[in-house]
Amino acid sequence: MNRVLEYLETIAPNVVDIPDRILESTWQTIYMTLIAALIAGTIGIAIGVILVVTNKRGILEKLKLYNKLEQVINTSRSVPFIIMMALLAPITRSIVGTTIGTTAALVPLIAGIIPFYSRQVENALLEVDPGIVEAAQSMGSSPLEIIFGVYLKEGLPSLVRVSAVSIINLIGLTTMAGVVGGGGLGDLAIARGYNRYQMDITIVSTLLIMLIVFVTQWIGRVLIRKTSH
Repeated sequence: MNRVLEYLETIAPNVVDIPDRILESTWQTIYMTLIAALIAGTIGIAIGVILVVTNKRGILEKLKLYNKLEQVINTSRSVPFIIMMALLAPITRSIVGTTIGTTAALVPLIAGIIPFYSRQVENALLEVDPGIVEAAQSMGSSPLEIIFGVYLKEGLPSLVRVSAVSIINLIGLTTMAGVVGGGGLGDLAIARGYNRYQMDITIVSTLLIMLIVFVTQWIGRVLIRKTSH
């Protein structure tokens, strides 16, 4: 055990000095990712469903609503995340009371990932066989029954796939949020590693972010296999 510690002190001396900080930063990244994913996921699925059912030839065709939603999504996706954080600072402060910290970072994270995820959900649900939707309509199924019984049920494997992709995208956003005071591994890698020339901290932070991404991908693949039929 002593030899292991000595070896770690040799290759990563700065990392060995702050194990608690590394664990805290890892948890902050996981916390931001999970909470933002849950909230943005719920809202994103709802918006994605609305886009599918209100588009041309949708079961609740309302092109004006569809076009307005699409315009909002496209505009939101065009705004760089760092700028979005600055624009949302007053809203973040009014909700959380501050613009610094992991909880404060949730507001721009949620706002930043919703447009991307909504579009992904729309694309996933559009993969559902239109013939199944038409069959459900011919049997007198209500719009809600078609949404839950056809779109969400038949499109579940695709939804899992795009959810995994969106969560990985969200992990990248948490890193950027960390750079401007959001905490997490991104903050540790830049503020403690890069700015202080402690490259071992930057490398370990990067490896931990990659580990979280790999775990997310693995969980996604497992769920896709279980939901495919």
